[in-house]
Amino acid sequence: MSNVVVLDNGGGLIKAGFGGDLDPSVIIPNCLYRPLSAKKWLHPSPISISTTTATATAAAEASSDLDLTSASVRRPIDRGYLINPDLQRDIWSHLFTSLLHVSPSNSSLLLTEPLFTLPSIQRATDELIFEDFNFASLYVSDSPSLVHFYEASRRPTSLLSRAQCSLVVDCGFSFTHAAPVFQNFTLNYAVKRIDLGGKALTNYLKELVSYRALNVMDETFIIDDVKEKLCFVSLNVPRDLQIARKPGKDNLFRCTYVLPDGISYTRGFVKNPDEAKRYLSLTDEASSPSLGVKNDVIELDVSEKTENRKKIDLTKNEFDLTNERFLVPEMIFHPSDLGMNQAGLAECIVRAVSSCHPHLHPVLYESIVLTGGSTLFHNFAERLEKELRPIVPDECKVKITIQEDPILGVWRGGSLLASSPSFEAMCVTKAEYEELGSARCRKRFLH
Repeated sequence: MSNVVVLDNGGGLIKAGFGGDLDPSVIIPNCLYRPLSAKKWLHPSPISISTTTATATAAAEASSDLDLTSASVRRPIDRGYLINPDLQRDIWSHLFTSLLHVSPSNSSLLLTEPLFTLPSIQRATDELIFEDFNFASLYVSDSPSLVHFYEASRRPTSLLSRAQCSLVVDCGFSFTHAAPVFQNFTLNYAVKRIDLGGKALTNYLKELVSYRALNVMDETFIIDDVKEKLCFVSLNVPRDLQIARKPGKDNLFRCTYVLPDGISYTRGFVKNPDEAKRYLSLTDEASSPSLGVKNDVIELDVSEKTENRKKIDLTKNEFDLTNERFLVPEMIFHPSDLGMNQAGLAECIVRAVSSCHPHLHPVLYESIVLTGGSTLFHNFAERLEKELRPIVPDECKVKITIQEDPILGVWRGGSLLASSPSFEAMCVTKAEYEELGSARCRKRFLH
């Protein structure tokens, strides 16, 4: 059997390697960037496997000596779908020749593609693979089925494996999907999508910081780093909003992020990492703050004169964060707060399960699997379970599992599938593509 290249082509990160391996050989941001000091677009440096908890931009910055302050970024994928095949060709060409060192004509390709990809985009992808790179054969899969396949093989005694049924929540760079999977096939009619992912959260954090402190609207790489290092999911939003208003050391959320100065350090960092972790001492209290306390805080705020309030020193190369730290991930649970006319994640999951056969409902609620970089926020699973429990039928158990590495989970499922004996028979060959065309070949993949 020929060499199988497994390519998880995400909107934020590309994970690439060979079938049968435990981890991908290369992880690179799926973009080109141009720092202020450069005259041409550059390929980001690969990210080491150990830092995959940091997503595309922060890790790319860490692995490079370049100052990425106000760097321009070009991405071939927007809102999850391929919009610039020429740019994707450039990135893939660099990946296959300079990083993976493979000969496509002697290799098969397993490619991940988002659910509901338009036929025109599928055709453009097939042209890239067969006509530009001349791969010998191709298999296209979607993320949820690969996540289910990997989890079922990793935990053979679990309900997910025995029932061959799970609900995969893929919260990635471009969007969030709640996708029921049955016998390794994603049930397309029941999949629900929220147009909110890591990119939208970064953009929202940019707006908040720019409005309250410094203009960082051009600082994609820096604000991504801020989001990954400092943001978390709140288990009690009213209580935490009250704590965030407190002055001095009583405010457990206040922390400072130092921006790069371009001379002594080229990337930002958290000023006092221990101070930034003080919020971990909070427990989940069901009761909100008493109304009396709330009123006192509001009166104090109103009576305080505006000239006595802390003014932001624009000469300093740093800014403080307080309630932004938990308000940004909050958007995944309540997109309506951002003005989006969409359901939150918990409601999205219930709608996805309700679209399936009633016999599957108890199994799906008990086999929820979280994958994707945006599920790495602290307390994400606990908050999701807290939101789900009141709206799930009482007779159903709710059990949420986070993958051991949510960023690499899809790729590992692909690697496992590529090493299975039946994989070669599942692929479409170049000869079949040339004879039948893209649309006929796509029917082989059954999704």
